[in-house]
Amino acid sequence: MSTKYRQTCFAYLAVFAVAVSLLFAAGCVRAPSDRTPDGRVIVEYWEKWTGFEGDAMQSVVDDFNRSQDKILVKKLTVSNIDHKMLLATAGGNPPDLAGLWSHNIPVYAEKGALTPLNSLLEEAGITRENYIPVFWDLCKLRGFMWALPTTPASVALHWNKKMFRDAGLDPERPPRSIEEIDRMGEQITLVEVKRNGKKERIRFTQLTPAERESYSFDIITLGYTPSEPGWWNAVWGYWFGGRLWDEDRTITADSPENIAAFTWFQSYTKKYGLNNLRKFGAAFGNFASPQNPFLAGQVAMVVQGVWMYNFIDKYAPELEWAVAPFPSVDPKRWPDVTMVECDVLVIPRGARHVREAFEFMKYVNTQPAMEKLNLGQRKFSALAVTSDDFIRSHPNRYIETFLALARSPNAIPVPRISVYNEYVDEMTVAADRIFNLLATPEEALADVQARMQWKFDRVLRRWDLIKDERLQEWSAVQ
Repeated sequence: MSTKYRQTCFAYLAVFAVAVSLLFAAGCVRAPSDRTPDGRVIVEYWEKWTGFEGDAMQSVVDDFNRSQDKILVKKLTVSNIDHKMLLATAGGNPPDLAGLWSHNIPVYAEKGALTPLNSLLEEAGITRENYIPVFWDLCKLRGFMWALPTTPASVALHWNKKMFRDAGLDPERPPRSIEEIDRMGEQITLVEVKRNGKKERIRFTQLTPAERESYSFDIITLGYTPSEPGWWNAVWGYWFGGRLWDEDRTITADSPENIAAFTWFQSYTKKYGLNNLRKFGAAFGNFASPQNPFLAGQVAMVVQGVWMYNFIDKYAPELEWAVAPFPSVDPKRWPDVTMVECDVLVIPRGARHVREAFEFMKYVNTQPAMEKLNLGQRKFSALAVTSDDFIRSHPNRYIETFLALARSPNAIPVPRISVYNEYVDEMTVAADRIFNLLATPEEALADVQARMQWKFDRVLRRWDLIKDERLQEWSAVQ
């Protein structure tokens, strides 16, 4: 490592240390006690969940604390946990355990903020074979394991059966290709058009070519648009056979597959009209409310994750809905495509009670605890084996669909690269430009390619400077 680079690292650490000391001074963070009066080791556990999700994990914590008399896990709900954990670690006073997201792992591992778990996992006999493979792989980077899964997620098509039925479609048959979702969406879409001085409500498919070309209609309900909810702009290429990087050193934002995906994405603006879509979208309410456009019956189909059940149950319990894999452009070549992510448990570097923290991680990853946690959060287990009772008692009757998608060969994880968040931001900007007809897919994605490859190259050059020392540090922990 060069002297200049080492000085820069120390300067950043000094800034982090000062920030953490200020947090302590303000009473925002408290130094944990080591033991209870009866001698149990206290494991300080920071977690991001609130509400019923936090309650589900607290129940698991309580079970663990009752199950033995050596360790007491204390769970603290922490907002902005990813930033605060990094500050606390840099300041030398991290928690023993933290709940993060799997996309945090590359950044935190490369910054030296996590404890590698290889030797602990080997000692415990925990291997990749114990898990749905994609979730184990999300916890791994550069040959080292940094985390274990807690609550996983996959995404799928959700559709409104009543809106299908009203449009003359079979409510039990979802679209099975991109072509079908386009066609069925048009048949469902209800518009208002002025004819002979009178306003009429008709299906989009009943518009004349002239009315379509002039966009002389208002959208009342919409069958589908990839802009709703607008969360998947970085990954539309997955359903066209595309990827975001080559799993090595090359960004692939402007691949032919991604260009094809965003050409399809832009086709919705060209089909329904930018002003019409803007006007229609202006009526949407907050996502977590009865005014959510899918919950309110304004949009018939959306891509959403396993968590969507919770919002349907709370805000639209009477909704007739179902779930199926979101169709790819070529279902024979790419069946059961999904994007997957997961929440994870990590042990920060410098944690005082590593083995005790790992004991709790190990407990959470037993089948009873994992299923209790995910049943409480209405998700599915990341473990390779799921009990029949878990499926039977799960309130989401489509939980097996999400589970099957996670096990699919076409379950694609978020890229394990430290520039992922910046990449998502760049793709979101590109999607806005494309959707608003400010750039062609080729132009917008070429810009993303250039900027992200430059950023990724910079990270890789920095990694190349420190990797030997970092790998030695990680190996020494083992």
